[in-house]
Amino acid sequence: MENPGDETPARWKSLPSWLLTQTGQHAHRLVADGFAAAGARGYHYRLLATLEEFGPASQAALGRRSGIHVSDMVATINELAERGLVERAPDPADRRRNTISLTTAGKRHLRRLEKQLADRQDDLLAPLSPEERARLTALLSKLLDHHNRRTGTPEEPWR
Repeated sequence: MENPGDETPARWKSLPSWLLTQTGQHAHRLVADGFAAAGARGYHYRLLATLEEFGPASQAALGRRSGIHVSDMVATINELAERGLVERAPDPADRRRNTISLTTAGKRHLRRLEKQLADRQDDLLAPLSPEERARLTALLSKLLDHHNRRTGTPEEPWR
């Protein structure tokens, strides 16, 4: 089989939007594969990392902070709770609401996911020097910040 890149029109190959999209697809695959190797999904990482950074919270607050839509939040919490990685308890301030907290096992699992994520970042950025990696990250952050300010759209991390 021929290399699909050989069939790509040259005018596309120099478009930043095309390059970002193609690289983004590789990034998504690498990260998803890394999480799958650890028995997880991107939503698991996002929820565990949010809990570690901000502490126990309601499902609604976790959804806002993690960017996980409410329709996916309950399933994600259920998956993590079944594995003992998070705990769900009534909120002392409002018994109608649950507070979700990170367990010790959840913290250990988060460390494993962070290791997978770091390895996948290294895979993705392998041809770049440390300085180039830092510059690329700064430029991508600048682009994302600009477009988020213009559209009011929050960032949408990995699923």
